[in-house]
Amino acid sequence: MKNGEYLKMLLLHFLIGFSIFIYRPLGKLYVLGALAYFLFIVLQNKNKNNEALMGAAYIAGAEVFFRMIEAAPFYETGKYSVILFLIIGMFFKGTSSRTMPYWAYLLILVPGIVVAASTWGYEYDFRKQVAFNLSGPVALGVSAVYCYYKKIEKEDYQKVLLMLLMPLLSQMFYLYLYTPNMRDVAVNLQANYAATAGYGPNQISTVFGLGMFILASRFFTIRNNFINSIDLVLLVMISYRALMTFSRGGVLAGIICIGAFLFVFYSKKQFRDRGGIKRKILLFGAAGIFIWGFSLFQSGGMLDNRYTNRDAAGRLKDDITTGRVELVETELEGFYYNPVLGIGVGKGKEMRSQETGMETASHNEISRLLSEHGMLGVVAVVILIFVPVIFWTKFKNNYYFLAFLAFWFLTINHSAMRIALPAFVYGLALLYIVDDKKRPRNKKNLEAKTAVTAIE
Repeated sequence: MKNGEYLKMLLLHFLIGFSIFIYRPLGKLYVLGALAYFLFIVLQNKNKNNEALMGAAYIAGAEVFFRMIEAAPFYETGKYSVILFLIIGMFFKGTSSRTMPYWAYLLILVPGIVVAASTWGYEYDFRKQVAFNLSGPVALGVSAVYCYYKKIEKEDYQKVLLMLLMPLLSQMFYLYLYTPNMRDVAVNLQANYAATAGYGPNQISTVFGLGMFILASRFFTIRNNFINSIDLVLLVMISYRALMTFSRGGVLAGIICIGAFLFVFYSKKQFRDRGGIKRKILLFGAAGIFIWGFSLFQSGGMLDNRYTNRDAAGRLKDDITTGRVELVETELEGFYYNPVLGIGVGKGKEMRSQETGMETASHNEISRLLSEHGMLGVVAVVILIFVPVIFWTKFKNNYYFLAFLAFWFLTINHSAMRIALPAFVYGLALLYIVDDKKRPRNKKNLEAKTAVTAIE
């Protein structure tokens, strides 16, 4: 994408954030407009340039913003839209013949529905419980089926990342307008709703963590000082708002993803190119120190206590997971007593309600799979972890593989699959990126070299 087009997209999405702040009902028009636009270009172009993937990326990036401004038609609009776009994309371009493990993963989810149907009480809405608990896993399966072994041009892959990033910048700008000065609000050691317009800090921290990673990756991959300067400023801005949510999971995931990306990116560069990368790393590190210092000042020092797991008096807390370990223990207990087919989809919340009197939703997708699907859940976990690892051992051409797989794994272990983003990002790790500059002219030579058998 040309620099001028990038700047136009930035201005457009800052304008979107500003307009919705001025008149919030415009958010509903934004949602419908985004869905209609991407649906139109997918159908018009018959997904020739992976328009379905770009549409799914945009909605996955915008989902939390849609929820925050209460503009989505229903709560799971984001996940359902991602699934719909990718299914339409598969209709036009097909899938690889090697996607059988992920079809098996999707089938594994079915028995848990049957088990739940036979045990739900009358006071529960079975359809809503199944939809809420399975929309994320199904979105992951569909993303994996669409992306696995599929070739994509390097330039198109960058466009997909931009589609993920743009709505995050609109959301970030909206929050700056909503709470421009964090010194004006009371900050304590709990999740900071004042920094997130009253919406869940955990979800906003998660999506901003990914925004941090995308901007950081652009800083290192794009060779343009002007664009690098803009991206660095945006990185500082989004990182500050992510930190001020006081929700640690998304920020730490973003930092780990940046480290994973730099490890792969640096190791693949020739010696003569590493000097420039080192200079950028130093500048990047200086920006990181500035972000942390400024955020620490704005929070009155509370941020340091939050990240070192201390209370307001500086005493070390016993549980750094804020109760998540206890949730995992109850789910593993469910797996222990129901090892074959599990307790059924969505039953973990009911089980905790009966045992502890608290209806707490799961925060860990791994333990939830084991609890609700039994041994089939174990098979599902094996598929989700080892299939991409095997893929990576064959084709190490995707700089983003380790970073995106890390983001998926870290996110589902602190926030389950409440949003579509980790599911969609998992699929992006499975794409085979083709570099136009290095691609042989003879298509048969390319296929022989890569052994990629995706059906296009």
